[in-house]
Amino acid sequence: MPEKQLKVTLIAHTPEPEKTCALAARTCYSALDYDGLQALVNEKDQTAFLQRVIASGHTSVLEHASFTFTVEGVSRALLAQVTRHRIASFSVQSQRYVSLDRFSYIIPPRIKALGGDAVAEFERQMDQMQRWYAQWQEKLGKGEGSNEDARFVLPNACETHITLTMNARELLHFFSLRCCNRAQWEIRDMAREMLRQCKRIAPAIFENAGPGCVRGACPEGAKSCGQAAQMRELFRNLK
Repeated sequence: MPEKQLKVTLIAHTPEPEKTCALAARTCYSALDYDGLQALVNEKDQTAFLQRVIASGHTSVLEHASFTFTVEGVSRALLAQVTRHRIASFSVQSQRYVSLDRFSYIIPPRIKALGGDAVAEFERQMDQMQRWYAQWQEKLGKGEGSNEDARFVLPNACETHITLTMNARELLHFFSLRCCNRAQWEIRDMAREMLRQCKRIAPAIFENAGPGCVRGACPEGAKSCGQAAQMRELFRNLK
């Protein structure tokens, strides 16, 4: 089966997320009722107000905006990482109910960098695992019951599909960790593409999103990649 490529799609989000978060924030600071707050939010751009709110650390109001993505062309190794972000909702292609008669897989860039012979060896290994999987399916009688045990021979490289939802506050936290150069390459690529799409919808909320060095000193200390200036330029121009 050919290698799968990363595909991230923002399929749904809170309508007018910046207005929703601005209304929530103004609820905290105003005596106006809902109609008055809504009129206030609608009458002018909320960018400067939201920027002040976020800069002050009052980011709980960002939890009122949520973003849902579908992600394809990622490995089960990535799945183990992304589900550590527990303030999120995940739906994942099942290896129990879906029979992987020809599973797709992800080839790590470092293996590709070794050249064609290394890639061919990796592909042969994937083919062998496919054969083992099919053999166990056959021995176990096919169907759901066989899938759940035959899948134990499948590799971390096996491709999967994910639907995930996070609110804007959790996304900012997610981006600060996973857009960093020290994040694992696959989840880093996914996070950066997610951020690119979020910035198109809610630029004020995600204006300073990205790794910690975008907003100040690198939080990695002695383990810093040493490329803070380049990272700030990269995320300033991320569109």
